[in-house]
Amino acid sequence: MKTAISKKTSFIAKDSLVIICKIFKVNPSYAFTKEQTDYILNEIKKNEKKAIIINALNRTISVILIDHVKNHYLNLETLRKHGATLSDALNEDKRDSICLLNETSEVDYSLALTEGIALGNYQFTKHKPSVFKKGNTLKSISIIDSKVNQQHIINASIAIDATLKARDLVNEPVNYLNAIQLSKSFKEMGKEAGFKVEVCNKAKIKQLKMGGLLAVNQGSVDEPTFTIMEYKPKNAKNKKPFVLVGKGVVYDTGGLSLKPTANSMDLMKCDMAGAAAVSCTMYAISKAKLNVHVIALVPATDNRPGFNAFAPGDIITMMDGSTVEMLNSDAEGRMILADALHFAKRYNPEMAIELSTLTGAAAAAIGQYGIVSMGTSTDEQKTKLTVSGLRMHERLVEFPFWDEYAELLKSDIADQKNLGGPYGGAITAGKFLEKFTNYPYMHFDIAGPAFNTAKDSYRGKGATGYGVRLLFDFFSNL
Repeated sequence: MKTAISKKTSFIAKDSLVIICKIFKVNPSYAFTKEQTDYILNEIKKNEKKAIIINALNRTISVILIDHVKNHYLNLETLRKHGATLSDALNEDKRDSICLLNETSEVDYSLALTEGIALGNYQFTKHKPSVFKKGNTLKSISIIDSKVNQQHIINASIAIDATLKARDLVNEPVNYLNAIQLSKSFKEMGKEAGFKVEVCNKAKIKQLKMGGLLAVNQGSVDEPTFTIMEYKPKNAKNKKPFVLVGKGVVYDTGGLSLKPTANSMDLMKCDMAGAAAVSCTMYAISKAKLNVHVIALVPATDNRPGFNAFAPGDIITMMDGSTVEMLNSDAEGRMILADALHFAKRYNPEMAIELSTLTGAAAAAIGQYGIVSMGTSTDEQKTKLTVSGLRMHERLVEFPFWDEYAELLKSDIADQKNLGGPYGGAITAGKFLEKFTNYPYMHFDIAGPAFNTAKDSYRGKGATGYGVRLLFDFFSNL
């Protein structure tokens, strides 16, 4: 459910209320009973709690105290997490609205708590009719904060909406969302938000000689697509476009190199989370009318072991004319991304940022707590991305990008292999892709945080929409 966000100047006694403060002070305007006030004070003083929620029968009330010890970014994340907990409480209490009162001077606190409530309110019930009449009741959030302006409201709503759209795409199973249907969803978003969308069919992909994408698609009954999205305002600040590239493997069996571990295929509808992230970032940028020229590229297919599926040992000629010795068909993402990164050269980009659920090695290294990043962009660009990652708590962990890792990809019979051996797997995947670039490039491996098997606060269970908020914040602050 989409949660409406608005600004208010006051609330009434029956409104559910959450208060952000540094020190809780008794205030008659809150309309708390003496028992409620005493309970809050006791929880703060005796039990040293920083966050309190009370079901007060006719309203839900909550207080969250800002921790002076924590840095600003961690306080923002604490507020988001409290927002998710509060969202659960509001739905449990069958409330349909909440007023947010910020007693501090930090506008970011209001926005972070709003994010947590709205993102925590997400449900994917499209294929669960039994929930239609029993879904979440929360419909609106009202912010009472003199420092919050209408643009804050608009941008927060856009970022949340785009993140939830990404979640919907990733949660959709492949029998409802193959490569062709994915490209149609991009067209729908483009029409709604106002960016251009061009979809290349299989015949056009053959004409472009995208050997990597065609090779991965050989085992599938469904045709591949290659989608080009562009948002170019008249007053764009950048002379050269930023290019976003997203992995669009709508389902991954591993191909003939079938995934070997138990249950490893169960969640492989999420292997297009990179595609969802870049397309929904385009939606957000266009909706917000940011003054930045951005192009997004999505190669899409499923990876199956049927028909004439590409086999370990095959030599694949890529779009750039180089050859790849394919040693493992479960390392398919880099094959389709390589063609897209080569295609991006025609735009002479300011920088390309590629997002993909690429390697189990990245997830093994840092778990679900951030993005494994690496690349050749400037220190200034990396710093801006890092700050956006901290602000949105979609943190970047930069891995080394040393040339020695490229040595592990050398092949005896082709220009390179698509597998680098047992060590540094997340890095060798990035080095493989680097060979298809000639511009500043960042590789974001989101294999860890893209999909949760258990509920994780406001990120929920299932698709998280990881990357959308980070990129929207990055482009908003250029």
